[in-house]
Amino acid sequence: MTRRPAWLTRSSAPKSVLFDIPGPRARRVNFTLSVVGVLLVLAVIAWIVMRLDDADQLTAAKWEPFTYTDIQNALIKGMWATIKAAAVGTVFALALGAILAAGRLSDHAPVRWVATTIIELFRALPLLLLIFFAFYLGKGSISPFMSVVIGLTLYNGSVLAEVFRAGINSLPRGQAEAAYSLGLRKSQTMRLILIPQAVRAMLPSIVAQIVVLLKDSSLGFIIAYPELLRSVQQIGAQYFNLLPAFIVGAAIYIGINLTVAGIAKILEVRTRHSKTGIRPTALDETALLDSKL
Repeated sequence: MTRRPAWLTRSSAPKSVLFDIPGPRARRVNFTLSVVGVLLVLAVIAWIVMRLDDADQLTAAKWEPFTYTDIQNALIKGMWATIKAAAVGTVFALALGAILAAGRLSDHAPVRWVATTIIELFRALPLLLLIFFAFYLGKGSISPFMSVVIGLTLYNGSVLAEVFRAGINSLPRGQAEAAYSLGLRKSQTMRLILIPQAVRAMLPSIVAQIVVLLKDSSLGFIIAYPELLRSVQQIGAQYFNLLPAFIVGAAIYIGINLTVAGIAKILEVRTRHSKTGIRPTALDETALLDSKL
């Protein structure tokens, strides 16, 4: 009789409780604090609305331009430019982060030194400087779009490299040792076993960095890249409604970030289910056949 694999065994031990269940008095206190917190938030919102009304920022004339087709098209173009730069920068940053993380974990000292130098250099430089360097050092041969993408890639790729490295180092050493015992090279072990697990474990941190990357794409307005913030600024300057224009721009940014967070939540749920699901592997099926023979 073969021994049941440990990963198939479900633990029946009760989960540890990190805090005591609140009693009636504690529940009343928590409810009171919640009500007070909600009232304070509503009071702050009401104060902001009153201040906007006193400054004549809530009049119909200030918001009417956003009903114009040209203004809506300008906002859509700016939003698309932001999403496009963020999407391309995300792909390149993830690829660069994986390469730098692999170099940082290399067995060869020169490779580790080069990867570490690149990571520390571009993490230390402000993103705005990287965008400026890419744009002005290119002497007009690099478009504003590519300048923004290069800056986003270098900075966020260096940050993601450290995220990947931390995720890989957090995995049990037995993962790599089992792969080496099967004859896999280190590159195969990293690509096939360690990196996929690290990405799954560090998915929240990766998504948070992608959201930061998306917001940082607004720095492209410095080099006249027609992203959302620049479009909002131009609309506000043209119709003398800067505050309503920035409110609309903020709402669009919030909508985009909530969409990214929603997609990340779906991916997290899917990866968690695939991780906890019990699926026999080919190795387990082979062992079962051998036991029957």
